[in-house]
Amino acid sequence: MAPALTHPTGVNFVDEQHRPVNSEASTYYGGEERFSRGRTYSASFAHGYNPKRPPVFQDATHHRARRMSHDEKGSAPRRFLIDVEETIRVVLEQEDTDGDFQISVTDAGPKLMALGTATSNGFKSFDIRGTYMLSNLLQELALARDHGRKRIVLDEARLTENPVDRLSRMIKNSFWNALTRRIDGEGLEIICADPKNRTGRVNPRIYVPHGEPAMAEYYRQVAKEKPHLNLDVQVLPQVPDDPVFVKSLNNKPGLLALAMQEVNDSKGGKTLKGIPFIVPGARFNELYNWDSYFISLGLLVDGYVNMAKGMVDHFIFEIKHYGKILNGSRSYYLCRTQPPFLTDMALQIYNQLDRSDMEENRKWLKRAIQAAIKEYHTIWVAEPRMDPKTGLSRFRPDGLGIPPETEATHFTHILEPYAAKHGLSVLEFSERYNDGSIKEPALDEYFLHDRAVRESGHDTTYRFEKRCANLGTIDLQALLYKYEVDIGTAIREVFDDELELDEDFLLTPFPPSPESYADKSRWERSKSRLQKSDEWFQRAEWRKGIIDKYCWNESKALYFDYDTVQEKQSLYESVTAFWTLWAGCASEEQCWKLISQSLKKFEVLGGLVSGTEESRGKISLDRPNRQWDYPYAWPPHQIMAWVGLERYGYLEDAQRLAYRWLYMMTTAFVDFNGVVPEKFDAVKLSHLVDAEYGNQGIDFKMVPREGFGWMNAAYQVGLTYLSTGMRRAVSACTSPEVFFGNYLNPQQAPAAYGSMPTDPLSLAMDTLKLSSPVIQPTGVGSQVPDMSQSY
Repeated sequence: MAPALTHPTGVNFVDEQHRPVNSEASTYYGGEERFSRGRTYSASFAHGYNPKRPPVFQDATHHRARRMSHDEKGSAPRRFLIDVEETIRVVLEQEDTDGDFQISVTDAGPKLMALGTATSNGFKSFDIRGTYMLSNLLQELALARDHGRKRIVLDEARLTENPVDRLSRMIKNSFWNALTRRIDGEGLEIICADPKNRTGRVNPRIYVPHGEPAMAEYYRQVAKEKPHLNLDVQVLPQVPDDPVFVKSLNNKPGLLALAMQEVNDSKGGKTLKGIPFIVPGARFNELYNWDSYFISLGLLVDGYVNMAKGMVDHFIFEIKHYGKILNGSRSYYLCRTQPPFLTDMALQIYNQLDRSDMEENRKWLKRAIQAAIKEYHTIWVAEPRMDPKTGLSRFRPDGLGIPPETEATHFTHILEPYAAKHGLSVLEFSERYNDGSIKEPALDEYFLHDRAVRESGHDTTYRFEKRCANLGTIDLQALLYKYEVDIGTAIREVFDDELELDEDFLLTPFPPSPESYADKSRWERSKSRLQKSDEWFQRAEWRKGIIDKYCWNESKALYFDYDTVQEKQSLYESVTAFWTLWAGCASEEQCWKLISQSLKKFEVLGGLVSGTEESRGKISLDRPNRQWDYPYAWPPHQIMAWVGLERYGYLEDAQRLAYRWLYMMTTAFVDFNGVVPEKFDAVKLSHLVDAEYGNQGIDFKMVPREGFGWMNAAYQVGLTYLSTGMRRAVSACTSPEVFFGNYLNPQQAPAAYGSMPTDPLSLAMDTLKLSSPVIQPTGVGSQVPDMSQSY
């Protein structure tokens, strides 16, 4: 039965504005409702008679309308006349059987609904069928409601829209906008919300760096003009990342100020305005380091060059005022950074800037390269992150006590033995350990590695269990090699082989050694000489040598992390070994061995898993799965592999991997109400993961609003790798096994891969059985997120 329609008396409801079918909601649903004088028969039910009322025979109701009341299939595009609120009610009541305000392949509804056609003024009806059309209908109704529409004329083409086109359009025109934030008077209310704040104080607090008095005064003025905010404005000391000081902020967390620009105000004067940026999404509501790099790649594909440029401006600001590009722009991240991508990010943006003012572009790039050089010398090749003996850099942040951004009970199992040893409760022990009155060196070591895991971005994985701070990881070495090459290239190609540094800091000695690092009095200062490209290319060549010496394993045809304490390779097989291809530090022979012998270890139905099942080891109740281990797959690993393979001429391999990933994303989008999650189980092709932190980006009602930052980017970047035929096949949800044939040898593939069903419904139902705690009868929204993931 079609949902009932309500019309004003005596009129037809028509939409005479034939807007582009696949235009954005603001265009498609914008404007006023239009009415015209109606013909008697087509408006008669406005007075109470509804020809679609189901006939009743005794106590039985026939829910299907008579066949003769359905439109014949005509040549004109079909359009439906819909009452928005009533249809939302009927769709959810009939189809949303698990109560999560989404229509997915796992809902048990009939997946069939009749809608009144616009040409008959709703008198006749036509069936729409299937999960995809019905979930699209629910999404369109939610968007129409957003724009205040009571009734709409809806093109059927919006319900049958090519899913690849629809998702790509939503990312470009909707999701990026929804993820945009600004830190200023207008944007504070949205961005100050912090789900990781467990102090009980919800009023916003902002920390302004030392040396920015105008910015501090601006926020004080905002606090006066908007007293309802209860905004607390604090100015940081000159050295804001001292571990003792950062620990003192544990009970008063706050947002960190970012770069602003001076603009004209409405009174003829000047004021400050926050530079917009993109956040990852879901509960990650601040600027993050390595997320931003991958997000920027998606922004560049979609033409948002200035947005990406603004994010680099924020990183330049962070390096200047906070000493590093922060893990995230909150006070508890002041001691911690994340994987470095600034140089490639800046150069890619520079190459797409408007060419009308190249001098201004060069000034901007100079600021970015200067900041990267400072970050390189003061963070990545400075102790404690640098190991002078090997020359390898490590994730090894400062910090004291228990990381405050985690859920209160996250470390209980670690702290309980220590609390029992001292005869204290866990809470009492935590307080005394944090204030330094109890010393436990072994616990200090544990939290050193825990912080390092979070700094690596791979939080968490058995690859880094209780040893991360000691590892010269292959991914970090590859990134720093790329830094060295990028800086040298920029100096040579853009700055005439001479670059003067504006800020004063110590330059680390080269090549590194325990002796040269022991005597800082002999180190040069940054302003003592010009930077030349030769030095940076020498650093890159030297780093390539130590990567080959410590990280390359010829017999296994793979790069590994190197443990600088145990002085041996850590033989966990990680897909980050392929970052060497992205950076260009692998030889042609090494690349061939990686692709011919090692790629198959990581390639599964949905793309590349983070690590191998063998390296992860057995999973049990006492040894639960970690989200950066097998079988989980993440956008950064896919993008880095695609770019690296293409760089070395293996475009077909890059296309195949991109196809796998986009197929997985598209089927989830089609079968689960438009979902775009943070990560996937790439073996089961499911976003309903049973990992430690669940998943982000899946908790929405009726229509996806923002996707998830780097997943959005992976889709847009991945589409650039597909041929027209591949794009069409993805749109039709053609399995990679069908499209490519059985590329993987079943004898070499994981057992789960060879025996798994590949149709979406079987995969989804299998996931629900294995991961039932993820889906509750009251819906995904009922889940309480684990606050321990700090990203």
